[in-house]
Formats: sequence, structure tokens, C-alpha cells
Amino acid sequence: MGILQQFDCSGKTALVTGCNKGIGKAMALGLAEAGANIIGVSASLELHGSEIEKEVTGLGKKFRAYQADLSDRKMVYAFISQLQAENPVIDILVNNAGAIMRAPAAEHPDEYWDKVMAINLDAPFILAREIGKHMLQRGHGKIIFTCSLLSFQGGINVPGYAASKGAIGSLVKALANEWAGKGINVNGIAPGYIATDNTEALRKDEERSRSILSRIPANRWGEPGDFKGAVVYLASNASNYVHGEILTVDGGWMGR
Repeated sequence: MGILQQFDCSGKTALVTGCNKGIGKAMALGLAEAGANIIGVSASLELHGSEIEKEVTGLGKKFRAYQADLSDRKMVYAFISQLQAENPVIDILVNNAGAIMRAPAAEHPDEYWDKVMAINLDAPFILAREIGKHMLQRGHGKIIFTCSLLSFQGGINVPGYAASKGAIGSLVKALANEWAGKGINVNGIAPGYIATDNTEALRKDEERSRSILSRIPANRWGEPGDFKGAVVYLASNASNYVHGEILTVDGGWMGR
């Protein structure tokens, strides 16, 4: 197989959570550009006529939309039941949906903690477990988690988010340890400081924004499109011997 063919995802079906905007949308588009058909799910995703649907189908690929609140465990299981009934084969799972809620630790309410954990940790594990079962039966599959720089660091005023992303980083390794020998690749992508809704508050804080930029060797905030290559690599045959890794896409932040 030639090197370009190793990155070809033609004939594959990818489920991307949180695909409606930002990094998730870019990942879905990158996979479609590489040849995959896309299944998208988001709490706010229109079932018909969304921008992501138009862009994916404009590439000549199929797009199927689902709407689910991933903070609601009953809704997560209902979504999985419908998904598996209508789409028996998922080749690639991108667990990207996430939430961040900011408050100092001493003022961080249970409601913030519970919602962030439900979306960032509980739902991704349940999806990986339930979809992973079918991948194990087939003997192949790719699972990719969106991690964070806070899978390695603690952050400020986001204790729930940091705890959830630290746990996701460990989950990547735990699942890889069990499934690598069974044909399933489990890896993660850790975004740096990216210009999305999640970082809007930081970018509007001039002092904090300057401080962040001063540490990024690339001297810019990342863009969602920076994740297309990373997700295609981890979803394709090019990464068949890569297991339990977290690929940082951070403009050099972690090397500083």
C-alpha cells in the first residue's frame, strides 16, 4: 500500500460527536475529504439542512444527523440504540463533544461538575464501550478521543474540566491496553489554545490572551482546520501501529 493510500478512508463510516462547529466540524470535514461517510451527533445539530451536512454532501459523501443531549444518560442510551439499529457498522468513532464551565474551585458548584463529567467523561466512555463491542466482533476499528492540554496540566478555574480531561487521557491508555491486540486503535488528540467558543472568554481577556500567546512558539491561536490532518492520520491505516497515544496539536505549547 502506497503512503497516500494509507490515509484513504474511502468506504468507512465515521461517527463524530460535537460535529456542529469548531474542532468537531473540522474533524468531520477532514474525514469526509479523506473519503469517509459521516454520522454526526450534537445537542444542537439540525436533523436536516445543517451547514455540516451541506459541506459533507458537497464533498460527495453521505451525512446522517442525530440530535442528543450527551449530558443526559438516558438520552445517550436511546441515541446508541437508534444509531446501531440504523447504522450497523461504525468504523471510526471520534469522541469529540465536550463542555467547559468556569468557576474557582472553592465556588465550583455540583451542577457544573456533574454536567462537565457527564459530557466529557461518562458519554465518551459509554459510546466507546458500546460501539467498541461491535468493533471487537469485527476485529478492527478506530476510536479517537478529544483530550486537552489539561490532560497533562491543571488549568485555572476549571477543576471539573481538568479532572474530566485528565481522566480521558487515562481512558485512552486503558482501552488501548485491552484492545490493541484485538485490532482496535484507541488514541487521543489534545488541542492547544484554539479559536473556538470554549476559549472565547480567554481571548477576550487581553492580559490572559497575551500571556497565552507569549508561550506558544507558533505565535498564534490554533484554528479548527489544524485538526483535519491529525484526525485523518489516527482514523486511517497510516496509524495502524499507534496505540494509546495522545497527539498534541498545540503550536508547540507542551514543548516550551
